[in-house]
Amino acid sequence: MQIKSAEFIVSNQEVEKCPKDNFPEYAFIGRSNVGKSSLINMLTERKSLAKTSGRPGKTQLINHFLINKNWFLVDLPGYGYARVSKSTKKVFQKFITNYFERREQLVLAFVLVDIRHKPQKIDLEFMEWMGQNQIPFSIIFTKADKLKPKAIDRHIDDYKTVMLEMWEEMPSYFVTSSSKSIGKDELLNYIDEINQAFYEGN
Repeated sequence: MQIKSAEFIVSNQEVEKCPKDNFPEYAFIGRSNVGKSSLINMLTERKSLAKTSGRPGKTQLINHFLINKNWFLVDLPGYGYARVSKSTKKVFQKFITNYFERREQLVLAFVLVDIRHKPQKIDLEFMEWMGQNQIPFSIIFTKADKLKPKAIDRHIDDYKTVMLEMWEEMPSYFVTSSSKSIGKDELLNYIDEINQAFYEGN
């Protein structure tokens, strides 16, 4: 799939105010500073579609972007390590939870994980919550340019080992690098396949 258009539509904290269009929707979420904004900009080939920042926790709203006028890319706040007060963090968690539990247009979430690190408790707990609530998701490993291929394979194997302790199978996953455009085609083609099935069934 080639992204020909990408436009910002709306930011808000309330699911009820999200777009009413019946387009398939893909949510991107991950721990703060995982490289989410850079990944979104790489996928869409727009340098500043999603705001990047050296300060973790910059995204604090549900951000909807309309892609190719037929699907939504949703940029969600990062979880953990955001430099915000505990009360603000509770608000974040509440509207993120509401979004996943109530957003009918959501077809898939992409959980971003920094490939440089061993499996992190906060990521595993979030994915476990997604599974418990029957929310389909895939994993995007980010920052692959920071490791050599053998180290990447080793870290993915670590994730497989941990996740297969509570999952019947490893969720689908993608290895990416925003700076090198690694994984871009695989990820967009995957979304395109789901979109085609969505529109054929509607």
